[in-house]
Amino acid sequence: MRFLFFVQGEGRGHMTQAISLSEMLRKSGHEVTKVLIGKSQQRDIPKFFYEKIGAPVDSYESPNFVTGSDHKKIMIGKTIIYNFLKIRTYVRSLKKIHAIVKEERPDVIVNFYELMTGLYHLVYHPKSKHICIGHQYLLLHPQFQFPIGWKIDNFLLRMNTRIVSQRAVRFLALSFRPMDDVESKKIFVVPPLLRPEVLSLTNEDHGFILGYVLNAGYADEIIAWHKQNQHVKAHFFWDKRDAPEEYVAEENLVFHRLNDTLFLEMMSKCSGYSSTAGFESICEAMYLGKPIMMVPTENHYEQACNALDASISGAGFKNDTFDLSALVNYIPRHHDIRDQFRSWVKLSEVKFLDLLTRN
Repeated sequence: MRFLFFVQGEGRGHMTQAISLSEMLRKSGHEVTKVLIGKSQQRDIPKFFYEKIGAPVDSYESPNFVTGSDHKKIMIGKTIIYNFLKIRTYVRSLKKIHAIVKEERPDVIVNFYELMTGLYHLVYHPKSKHICIGHQYLLLHPQFQFPIGWKIDNFLLRMNTRIVSQRAVRFLALSFRPMDDVESKKIFVVPPLLRPEVLSLTNEDHGFILGYVLNAGYADEIIAWHKQNQHVKAHFFWDKRDAPEEYVAEENLVFHRLNDTLFLEMMSKCSGYSSTAGFESICEAMYLGKPIMMVPTENHYEQACNALDASISGAGFKNDTFDLSALVNYIPRHHDIRDQFRSWVKLSEVKFLDLLTRN
């Protein structure tokens, strides 16, 4: 079968999921004809995605979040206004997408939570099957537990998810743990899409903390903490556009530009992991049995949901700031759920190939 991927360019997780699924499909004799990725002026697409996706890549302008002056907090109002003012740009993106779909003639369009894909289906009604993949679809599951409050954010996220998934034939809801399918709502619960490189890693402890921050503004918070805890070795990854490949902020504190190979190598060797609660890297840490501290980006409801769901699943705990002392103290108390999680991940290939190729 011929597959066309649409990938959201916000954060690292959707990209690594696409890489994993692309390898899985090719191994089974299918073809990923092209990959389309939504980009914005706020972020660069990392090199590893182009190198490892295994298919031609094209891009287009797509909506993205706007952060505050501190480069930390998500500004919902400003995000809506900013993207509304770029409607003409997004109309051009839709026309470009339509031309590519007509040329590629895919049997299946796989959507890694990219908003423009839903808008494209809403406007153009292509004949290809539309299948959506993401942890976000688990939020439509009747058994999902939400953070207390956040009523407006919950409404907006659900509305966005409905737009993203227009005319979809099924939702593949990535989950930290097994849950029942809800076929009446086209929801099928599936394991994380971890790549072979992750599955082949061995768990070691070299005595340092590893971290990933979605927005570079959190670096100031981490540096301030480290000035009071200089004995703690820590490595953080970020996608700050003007930063060098390696920025030594303090002795024992280093920031790295996104580098997939280095990130996984350090993940296998760290004592504990802290991040802004993106789904994919939490799964990688769970697979290796790493204790995790999750600090959702401020005003980022989806990450707040991820942190709660991962905590319920036994991954670690949620914290409001990058006070790494909390993680250091938690590490010796962490209950390792590695075996249960790996058993769930092993079902991934069978489930995905079935759900992507069935009528």
